[in-house]
Amino acid sequence: MTKNSDQHFDEQFPLSAIDDYLIHQTPDPIRVAWSTDPRFFDRYWCICHDDTGDLLVVIGGSVYPNLDTAEAYAIVNYKGQHRSVRAFRRLGADRMNMRLGPINPQILKGMREWRLMLDENEWEISFDLHWIDTKRQIFHASYGRLDQSTQGRQREVNAGFEGFGTAEGWVKIAGRRIEVSADSFHGTRDRHWGIGRGVGGPNLHVGRIHKAGWIGGNWIDFSDFAIWGNTVLRNYGDPRPGMGKVVHTERRLRFEESTRIFTEGEIDYTLSDGSQKKVTFQRLGFQTAYMRCGMYGGTPNKNIFHGMYVGDNVVEGDHYDVTRPDVRSKLSGLNEHHCRISCDGKTTTGILQPLEPDAYEACFEGKPGWSFL
Repeated sequence: MTKNSDQHFDEQFPLSAIDDYLIHQTPDPIRVAWSTDPRFFDRYWCICHDDTGDLLVVIGGSVYPNLDTAEAYAIVNYKGQHRSVRAFRRLGADRMNMRLGPINPQILKGMREWRLMLDENEWEISFDLHWIDTKRQIFHASYGRLDQSTQGRQREVNAGFEGFGTAEGWVKIAGRRIEVSADSFHGTRDRHWGIGRGVGGPNLHVGRIHKAGWIGGNWIDFSDFAIWGNTVLRNYGDPRPGMGKVVHTERRLRFEESTRIFTEGEIDYTLSDGSQKKVTFQRLGFQTAYMRCGMYGGTPNKNIFHGMYVGDNVVEGDHYDVTRPDVRSKLSGLNEHHCRISCDGKTTTGILQPLEPDAYEACFEGKPGWSFL
């Protein structure tokens, strides 16, 4: 963490440390969300990975005040062995309590430090990681179309912030404990809240096909610049205010022939300051987090979507060998690929997250900004 990083909160107005907690609403009391829309959510997500292509860890969770439900998941992919744990319960009155079953994230310092913990469980994964934010998070909001698929006319609104950081601690898989350090274990996270994003599954989106995520997600963190989706994030203390933008993107991608899952590609980014970045991506082995196991687009076996009531204090999980193409096809959807990433003579590792097979189809159809490598 940057020394004396507390002073940089002035750069991040209107965000403050308390915005990291899952308590957003306005203007009502904390226990009551500002909207009666059942799809209102408050969500955290974090992905960490090594630089060798062996270990990938994801943790995320959501609360739904109007549905009185809470859920969380953890995914560990170690050398192609993809293990997941999911936990569900009623939300109750205490939105500060983020523990669900063995999944126990803790905010040590809002917008600066988290402790990410997964206790021992029958799916043989656990971890204890100390996360440190390294890039300036900036608040933003988007106001989508009026949606009439629920009662009344509701506008889809999403707000939040994103960032990059490092993690240190340990991860345990099937009895093997792996120590990780901040100089080679890093990643990205976000905090979002609002309405929509497929909450409740098909039952709350009658007449609409709701995608599990954005077709072109990408998270790249170099020492001098970072790209999160279509924003450019900067280090704490950078003299430039706020954040930059990606104003144009050209993708050239290659996919597995049998599964249509991404393997490598080149992306040209034009930034709002007029500069251009040519970035190459190469997927590392079979190190992908298949986010259907985190309820994005419905879980592979039970088709559980975000916000669905599963039961009180339910814990479940799975274990897949994703070195097998038939397994990858079964799990594919919103996929977070651990990649070796190069730009301007520098190399790091990061994440490309296309929605598949949509990304393949966009290249096949030659949509603007999409083509095969």
